[in-house]
Amino acid sequence: MNVKEHIHNVLEQVIKRNPGELEFHQAVKEVLETLEPVMSRRPEYVEANILGRVVEPERVIIFRVPWQDDRGKVHVSRGFRVQFNSSLGPYKGGIRFHPSVTQGIIKFLGFEQIFKNSLTTMPLGGGKGGSDFDPKFKSEPEIMRFCQSFMTELQRHIGADTDVPAGDIGVGAREVGFMFGQYKRLQNEFTGVLTGKRINWGGSLIRPEATGYGAVYFAQEMLKAKNDNIEGKTCVVSGSGNVAQHTAEKLIELGARVVSLSDSDGAIYDPAGIDLEKLRFVMQLKSIHGGRIREYAERFKGVEYLQGSRPWIIECDCAFPSATQNEISLADAQVMCANGCRLICEGANMPTEPGAINLALSSGGLFGPSKAANAGGVAVSALEMSQNSMRLKWSREEVDQKLQNIMKAIHIQCVEAAEEYGMEGNLVAGANIAGFVRVADAMLDQGVV
Repeated sequence: MNVKEHIHNVLEQVIKRNPGELEFHQAVKEVLETLEPVMSRRPEYVEANILGRVVEPERVIIFRVPWQDDRGKVHVSRGFRVQFNSSLGPYKGGIRFHPSVTQGIIKFLGFEQIFKNSLTTMPLGGGKGGSDFDPKFKSEPEIMRFCQSFMTELQRHIGADTDVPAGDIGVGAREVGFMFGQYKRLQNEFTGVLTGKRINWGGSLIRPEATGYGAVYFAQEMLKAKNDNIEGKTCVVSGSGNVAQHTAEKLIELGARVVSLSDSDGAIYDPAGIDLEKLRFVMQLKSIHGGRIREYAERFKGVEYLQGSRPWIIECDCAFPSATQNEISLADAQVMCANGCRLICEGANMPTEPGAINLALSSGGLFGPSKAANAGGVAVSALEMSQNSMRLKWSREEVDQKLQNIMKAIHIQCVEAAEEYGMEGNLVAGANIAGFVRVADAMLDQGVV
């Protein structure tokens, strides 16, 4: 069997075994299609069926999460944990609370996490978890009861040397705290089993900011390679949650002009630029249940609210999709290219559709794929794990410098892997190849498990 046929068969098996899980199919296809030159050069990967094994989770856990609201009504949500690959270390990946959460969504995120974690070069496997519970408009006691019920089951399957979850959409320091408290209560141990904790009891400085900051550091490295930098660039940012906020914050700090943020209802366009004072308003707005980005347009003069739109119609030099998967379509990318956008750096997970990625690459633009560009979050989670293990706390400056070094090293890996396999400048292929080879070699070393 030739390599092309082998890859095709693995992808067909994924689609057959996982019907309807379109995001998972997309994530697998995007990785596998870039690996043909690697598989051709390394026939031992084909012989050991590394691809067939890496696309199949080691373990999928689905459980019910019963919880009681403030009126005494009992609800049942569904919980997930996908422990995808542990060849490099304990499973590591966030927990997402959102109505859109399904097994397929968690599998796509867990699959991406394998290679993202690999790129950090830290000893981390790939996993992901979550629930279709919606924390919006819930009281704090309701969220606490849900988190305690969720952890009552999840605690059977995680541990500091087994699986170390973190936060994700809908899960911040508050939710991590509630889950950690229940884990400690049931296991009778205080250990670094969750990351994203508050600073005063084991969390790491820079952790809330890490994904957004890391994406900007990665973009800066892409520009440096072209003898350019982010200063003075007009940037559009989608989303208005944690990643978007801290992407905007770092861009402003480095001298860029940020002109947009968005949410599920629409986007704002601020031609004067979002400054730190305006950004603080957004941070306060989003910390309140139900705060919508349109209130920004009502608060500040000269701001246009784009009802029902994403910010990709706004002229810019650089774009930072920081909301959710598949938020940039091919049509969006065509508009962006026509408007002069020459850099896309993914802060969210898989936010750009395949056709849009191909257009961005073929047009000569710079494209930072999420498994590389948004690895800052898991990188600082790993630094939090290190601090917990050593019972130490590093300064903000120390953690930020380590994050910058990690993002620089990830960029170098992507560039070198793309060049080695004849795809110079294609950081999508470079990230996939560099992340995959490290995982595949570990799997070979550890036998058929």
